Amino acid sequence: MPKTLLLAAASLLPVAPAAAQTAPAPPTPRDVIVTAPVNTSERDVLQGTSILSGVQLQRDLKPTIGETLERLPGVSATSFGPSASRPILRGFQGERIRVLTDGIGSIDVSNTSVDHAVIIDPLLAERVEVLRGPSALLFGSSAVGGVVNVIDRRIPRVVPADGYRLDATATYGSAADERSTSAAGDLAVGKHLVLHADGSYLKTDDLRIGGYALTPAQRAAALSQVGLPQTGDEPIDFAANAAVRGRLPNTAAETWTAGVGAAIVTDTGTLGVAYSHYDSLYGVPIRYATQVGQEQEAPRLDVVQNRFDLRAEVQTGGGFLDRIRLRAGHATYRHFELEQDGSVGTAFYNNGTEGRLELVQAKHGVWQGASGVQYFNRAFDVVGDEAFLPRNGTDQTGLFTLQQFDFGAFKAEGGLRYEFTDVAAKTPTGDARFFSGGRSFQAFSGSLGASYGLSDGIRIGLNGSRTERAPSAEELFANGGHAGTQAYELGSPDFRLEKSWGLEATLHAHNDRFDFDASAYYNRFSDYISENQVAQGICATAAAPSGRTVDLPCFQYQQGDARYAGVEADLTGRLFTFGETKIVADVLGDYVRATQIGVGPVPRIPPVRLLGGIEAQNDRFTARGEVEHVFDQNRIAAFETPTDGYTMVNLSASLKPFAASPRTSLVLSANNLLDVDARRHASFLKDFAPLAGRDLRVTLRVGV
Repeated sequence: MPKTLLLAAASLLPVAPAAAQTAPAPPTPRDVIVTAPVNTSERDVLQGTSILSGVQLQRDLKPTIGETLERLPGVSATSFGPSASRPILRGFQGERIRVLTDGIGSIDVSNTSVDHAVIIDPLLAERVEVLRGPSALLFGSSAVGGVVNVIDRRIPRVVPADGYRLDATATYGSAADERSTSAAGDLAVGKHLVLHADGSYLKTDDLRIGGYALTPAQRAAALSQVGLPQTGDEPIDFAANAAVRGRLPNTAAETWTAGVGAAIVTDTGTLGVAYSHYDSLYGVPIRYATQVGQEQEAPRLDVVQNRFDLRAEVQTGGGFLDRIRLRAGHATYRHFELEQDGSVGTAFYNNGTEGRLELVQAKHGVWQGASGVQYFNRAFDVVGDEAFLPRNGTDQTGLFTLQQFDFGAFKAEGGLRYEFTDVAAKTPTGDARFFSGGRSFQAFSGSLGASYGLSDGIRIGLNGSRTERAPSAEELFANGGHAGTQAYELGSPDFRLEKSWGLEATLHAHNDRFDFDASAYYNRFSDYISENQVAQGICATAAAPSGRTVDLPCFQYQQGDARYAGVEADLTGRLFTFGETKIVADVLGDYVRATQIGVGPVPRIPPVRLLGGIEAQNDRFTARGEVEHVFDQNRIAAFETPTDGYTMVNLSASLKPFAASPRTSLVLSANNLLDVDARRHASFLKDFAPLAGRDLRVTLRVGV
């Protein structure tokens, strides 16, 4: 299990002084992880945080960032097939979490629908950091649920110790016949210039599953339709739908990426740029028809992104400011949703720019902090017969500050954020499908917290927050059928700011024998925006001016009150040592309960989960066995179905074969060893697409 550690207020690594401008050794589990602007150890953190790196990242590595992180406390995944799986943090997803690459948004459309992939390649990740709680708001009001930050080396931070650095990874996974490889290299040109190049390739076949594709209830529904009269040119074979098992059709994928970067690294700062290209063709699981009159499609998505990034940092030499940081990115993105004959059904276009400037204060006595400004712009358009949004644009500017006070045993922290957002629907004159016009919002958010050290190894903390979030273009302007979620989606341009009060308590306890980290949290929302199933006539009325028909279930974005409450904890204990090998046991658990007042449970909330493991560790070899039990989810929204629990057994072993090459390792793993039929409640497709069956994996990583 990865050690729970700090992801502080900003996601840029500090520059080492000139005497240490070489690639650092991997951190040990007890190291202080500093991701700036404020140096804080894991024992002092006021919110739940996690980091995944090294062998743990190599062991858990999957083609999507959601599946890669799903074993961390408080983290689940949307699991819309093996190629589109976004993280879920504390039950929040979509517009309430941010997925970043090196501190800047992924600049894609994964927030728009669960069938859209996050354009971040885990194969090239050096580490992944997860921040849950109020401090995540420093990255935007849409991060009320948390932040996932994937850090790579595309813009070099240090001069390689030997003048070069090369890392390569190759993986095979049996469940989807997955073949993937990646490589990243840095080359020093003179004393201060570092060049970088990287690339990756992934190819998978249809995913193997542990049983039938459909749940027993859906199989029974499909079989009940056999022999009934059907209309249309392509009648549905309901018996064949009910019989699908062993493989999940239409889930094959092929993805490749390439990137180059360069940076000037000196003893007082860095300046670097990078370009990257992402290209993917993947299918999503079929939502099989189980009743006469339903349609079923086998959609594939053809995705391309071109992206430019900049990162700069300068040390100011003390005084009031210690350093200044600048991070910016711009990307052009498009994806085509392909029909079965290969023609383009719907096209999504997104041009986005994001930047943040941070002013990091020098420490003065007990006081330190950082302030900054963040800018985000998005131009988004959906074109085609199934367009459910008008062409729209979003402009957002945020000002933020985080201040910390360290009195020894007692520590305090406060943060503020002001955000101005313009959202405009740029509907052509005469187009009756969509609203035309714009909205402006001013949002204020803040947090205040403190922690107290009961002893050298035990610290308790309490943090309160008040947040405001502007509605997204999707929530304001949606009006159309969305094949990805099999819903007619209807927004409201009259929405107000979504507001919440939050409270989080933390406990961190560490000594030579064990490490324990726990968080309990409560969020009280007003004007909470949710998508609820309503009468078909509501969508029919909205569609009537344009002459469209509504042949999908009607889901309308609505505002109301909501409550989220939950706990998450992980415990690692060192049992005993023989020779140079330590035997370590660990357990984690998480639970969240979410309710829309006057409506019922929030949909797609992960159920209670427990995961326990035992591990043998030494400098060259690690062996691990773990059992994960996910409980039934019967607390469901009116339009959901219950989800059965499951128990998975996973085994893994890692070996560093060469003492002189500590970055070279071989990892063998067996996930879902018992080949159980497992379905994730948070997935839109959980009744039609289970998780992977038995998956035997081998990963070789070579570093020189």
